[in-house]
Amino acid sequence: MTTFDDILEEAGKFGRCQKRIFALLCLVSMPWAGVYVGIVFQGFTPDHWCRDPAVVERRQACSWSLMEGRRLTVPLVNSSGSVQPSSCERYQVDWNTTALSCDSQELDLSKIPTTAACKDGWEYDYEGRQSFVTEFHLVCADAWLVDMYQATLNVGFLVGSIAIGYLADRFGRKISFLMSNLLNAVTGIMVAVAPNYVTLLVFRALYGFGVKGGWVAGYVLITELVGVEYRRTVGVLYQMFFSVGILILPLLAYFITDWRWLQVAITAPYFVFLSYYWFIPESPRWLLSQNHKSKAVEITEAMAKENKMTLSKNIENLTDDNADTRTASFMDLIRTPKMRKHTLILSFNWFTSAIVYQGLIMRLGILGGNVYIDFLISGLVEFPAAFLILFTIERIGRRIPFATANIVAGAACFITAMIPDSMFWFKTVVACIGRLGITMSFEMVVFVNTELYPTFVRNFGVSVCSTLCDVGGIVAPFLLYRLAVIWLELPLLIFGSLAFVAGGLVLLLPETRGIPLPDTIDDIENPGRMKENTALRNQQLTNLLPTENISSSTEPATV
Repeated sequence: MTTFDDILEEAGKFGRCQKRIFALLCLVSMPWAGVYVGIVFQGFTPDHWCRDPAVVERRQACSWSLMEGRRLTVPLVNSSGSVQPSSCERYQVDWNTTALSCDSQELDLSKIPTTAACKDGWEYDYEGRQSFVTEFHLVCADAWLVDMYQATLNVGFLVGSIAIGYLADRFGRKISFLMSNLLNAVTGIMVAVAPNYVTLLVFRALYGFGVKGGWVAGYVLITELVGVEYRRTVGVLYQMFFSVGILILPLLAYFITDWRWLQVAITAPYFVFLSYYWFIPESPRWLLSQNHKSKAVEITEAMAKENKMTLSKNIENLTDDNADTRTASFMDLIRTPKMRKHTLILSFNWFTSAIVYQGLIMRLGILGGNVYIDFLISGLVEFPAAFLILFTIERIGRRIPFATANIVAGAACFITAMIPDSMFWFKTVVACIGRLGITMSFEMVVFVNTELYPTFVRNFGVSVCSTLCDVGGIVAPFLLYRLAVIWLELPLLIFGSLAFVAGGLVLLLPETRGIPLPDTIDDIENPGRMKENTALRNQQLTNLLPTENISSSTEPATV
């Protein structure tokens, strides 16, 4: 019996073929950044105040500035310890009885009654940007609808990741990946042309349905094509390209100031990804799990040819007798003790990573300052996270760095909340450390998840656990924006508490460093037996391979 891992020893564990496929799939992570956190720019809420048509007309006639017109429209209110013009109230002035001329700037309206009804709409200090907030007037009493823009995306993530995860395990990684990108391309453009806010939310949910599921299918595909010692590298770098997208997004938003055209720019790459039909193969590991041996052999031989390697006759014995060929179901994730424990802990970590990561990014949009620079700096922080993961998990393993990243993120959130605003740079540095920690956690939960589930349920298992990520994404905007109204730092205390608990739970997971991908649930429940089977297969391969291949095939994998 020869397994796919054995054949990879001959075909190349990370040769030219896998590198080409990996490079193509990494590009998929870049536009996802714009989809995931583009709300910072697309949903930008500028300074706004109630509109008074008479004052607007006089302002235009007298060449007043926006601020001069605002003084005659809205009262001053105490907000966050300082006196500022109201955003949601206006003077009830009858300009038919009160003279309004170009000299009216000296009028004292402090004794005039006010109302919270902005019956004539709002005016905005656009700052050169057009967002869906200003287009659909999602301010004051309707401000909560901005949260819905992000929440509906995550609802799409939740449903789509389960559906596409199931389809990827049932019909294949490649076809699910391509169909999701077709859906992304179509619905992304529909978002850009949505005529009203209700249709915008519907299209946004459909957009989310395909984006995340396709990304996960691509992730699982590349990890199944490489040898065990390369899994963590391709997994981390695949996600690091999300950080590249984070850096590109503020540059796009700076030059594309209309939210609809920014949406088109974010969506355009998904049309290009449809061409991957000709450039990426199906996963041979998945084909074997479905008893499609001939197709798996054909793809493996093509990989070896591109890698300029020669396969021995062991390819004829390629099988996956240990793999479970039945259709994946949710019960597979919770039926046995260890699978149940893994599912619960990983699901909570997905939830925490999403709510803290999204919360910290969206927080940049409500802090003031230059959002482009702040966003760029926060994106740069993510790159050390990837290198720290690669440096630590090779020497220490998965569990300790994973837990530590969560705990560091939690501590940074608590400390940031307690630092006064006057210590701006110190507060920024600590906040960046928190962003670094949660980025590490988010990147690690993905590939640890893939390593803790057997082949036949791997894509489905990652998709199910990551639905809690989507629940966190639904909660995050409401938690951030609504609690920040009470106290700007209050959400950070919630984020910190969640991260501490997540870090503690990670310590209950098994270490997966250097362990082959499990094929069956029994490999999860009885890891000692899987190690014995792996050692036996290695010995059999040593006896079967030609002499010149023995040294490379029997060399233990070091991760």
